[in-house]
Amino acid sequence: MKKKINIAIIGLGQIGIYLYNELKIKKKEIEVKTGKLINVTAISAKNLNKKRRFKINKKIFYKNPLKIIKEKKIDILFECIGNSAGISKKIVEKAIKSKIHVITPNKALISKHGDYLSSLAEKNKVNLEFEASVAGGIPILRTIKEGLATNKIRKVYGILNGTCNYILSQMDTTKDTFHNVLKKAQKLGYAELTNPKLDLNGYDTLAKVKILSSLSFNKNISNNKYLMEGIENIEPKDFDMAEQLNLKIKLLGITELIDKKLFERVHPCLVKKNSYIANVNGVMNAVILEGEPVGETVLQGEGAGPGPTSSALMSDLLSILRGNIKYPFGISQRKRKKIESYNVNNYVNSLYLRFEVKDKPGVLSQITKQLAKYKISIQRLIQIPDNLKKKASIIIITHNVKEYNSKRCMVSFRSNKNILKAPILIRLF
Repeated sequence: MKKKINIAIIGLGQIGIYLYNELKIKKKEIEVKTGKLINVTAISAKNLNKKRRFKINKKIFYKNPLKIIKEKKIDILFECIGNSAGISKKIVEKAIKSKIHVITPNKALISKHGDYLSSLAEKNKVNLEFEASVAGGIPILRTIKEGLATNKIRKVYGILNGTCNYILSQMDTTKDTFHNVLKKAQKLGYAELTNPKLDLNGYDTLAKVKILSSLSFNKNISNNKYLMEGIENIEPKDFDMAEQLNLKIKLLGITELIDKKLFERVHPCLVKKNSYIANVNGVMNAVILEGEPVGETVLQGEGAGPGPTSSALMSDLLSILRGNIKYPFGISQRKRKKIESYNVNNYVNSLYLRFEVKDKPGVLSQITKQLAKYKISIQRLIQIPDNLKKKASIIIITHNVKEYNSKRCMVSFRSNKNILKAPILIRLF
């Protein structure tokens, strides 16, 4: 007789309801591939009567998800609520302590509490799976944990937020403003209607970078100093200049070891037009790993949405059903280590700088003198006058400069009344 596995789904938003339907229609396929019978015995959400894409079985509905663990025999729990605290953390913690396997796409939860929850799962001999927390349908975490398990990874980088990539791609092709493209993204469901800030300011990508760091370098989730910038200040004229320079603008999440120290960062980058990463457009994600002996490995796919996320959740489910009880982060929590943080101020990089200035004699020399004061040397300079408005755009590509010097220099321009607004800084990658 085939073993019956009882499943609970907590959270019936876009992802949770899509997963619920997938589990129903693929029940026999899962049985064939694992030899196990699955049964969704409990579901939970804030509102029973909310209009949803798929019908739900009201007989198994619980408003309070904590009651499910008390009243039902559950083998596997899907946490699809989101957030790093509150009921999300409570239900996962309670489930693990009750020896229930947990699967979640919740990057905020894992990036903040992953160490604690991993230790808890290890202690209770259950799985904590979170493949869907990074890059949606791309199996990047399993690739690092299993496919590249014996490789020494040096660097991981990529496009990890589909919302930002869509906005930048659209601004590039249409030359429309950030705000107009954001509205379009919201209408299409690519960006949140009420609060898209976590996507746009880089925070979402940073949470994913922290998870990738932990897996790649066998380390604890970091609270290290990091570099994080979003895409809100980029304008159409930056894409025009990038085109002239044979470059593309992309928001990248990057983690690497520099002198055996961890450097995590998220910021817009100017990448070579003919590079692989430059040609990943729309809502697509891409992750590139550099390791030894594998060399360079590239994974690309849809990074968000209920379909790709559900695909990753289902892969975690099948792994558990096949009896793969494993450490959440690939190795025992006891063997994971702390890595010293790289000093962001020492980071050296070439920069793209754009100044909007009054078109009058002496302004350019004021800028170049200030750059020289902070040891920033100019590789290329372009000046574009706007005679009608009596202003000009000054674009400067620098030689390599320390982050510390560039930060101080940008602050120093605030007092210059000939500079009409804060300079735009984009790092070359």
